[in-house]
Amino acid sequence: MTQAATPICAAFNRQAPAYDQHAQLQRAVAWRLAHYIAHLPLPPGPQADLGAGTGLLGQALRPQAPHLQLLQLDGSAELLDRNPLDPCQIWNLDDGLPAALQQCALLTSSFCLQWLQQPDRRLLHWARALAAGGWLVLAVPVRGSFPQWHQAAARAAVPCTALPLPAADALIAAAASELELIHCRRLWFSRHYGPGGRPFLQHMRRLGAGNSAQPPLSPGQWRRLLASWPATSVVSWQVLILIGRRNPQP
Repeated sequence: MTQAATPICAAFNRQAPAYDQHAQLQRAVAWRLAHYIAHLPLPPGPQADLGAGTGLLGQALRPQAPHLQLLQLDGSAELLDRNPLDPCQIWNLDDGLPAALQQCALLTSSFCLQWLQQPDRRLLHWARALAAGGWLVLAVPVRGSFPQWHQAAARAAVPCTALPLPAADALIAAAASELELIHCRRLWFSRHYGPGGRPFLQHMRRLGAGNSAQPPLSPGQWRRLLASWPATSVVSWQVLILIGRRNPQP
């Protein structure tokens, strides 16, 4: 089924040709998740990567678990066009899951949930779609990320237009209400993007991740924000890694 692209997916569509070039952190986290997934005892049932994009997680799984074939699900047609894996399906995850994804053996998602409406409810829905003994493997940036950006905006007395990220505690509580949590950690990742804030903000736009529901800053506000940004080139992400299993007893 063809669906109209949401504003978020439209932003990723525009930047899709350069996505893999700029997705270094997403690729590193995908390899970490693939290492966990390769050793899971999966029951029978469908398998899917939710928000698969260009297939970073599925490609990381190829050498570690070549027997797995996850449905590649994403709302961005242009990202999926660059995904070498099969099968692929365009789908707006704010509409729930396709009918075929019930009683799933495995649902994975990396750097996607933060873009959805009511992320904790989406996570609850995903957990309830698992079969007995099925697994949910998730990585999502959470509140507390980008402190350098938030601090610069506060010093400049301008709104911070960063995407409001979900609270880790709310996501953990939603997952724990349906699943046994086997692994649950909040990891800090710090990356160098170049001096000041401009290289980091350009990086986010080149990923397609610069979309925000908040009004854009005026040119004067942007100048104040960049003047208030720390001279250091480091920006920090806090990423929740969560692995949970549905009770094997139906």
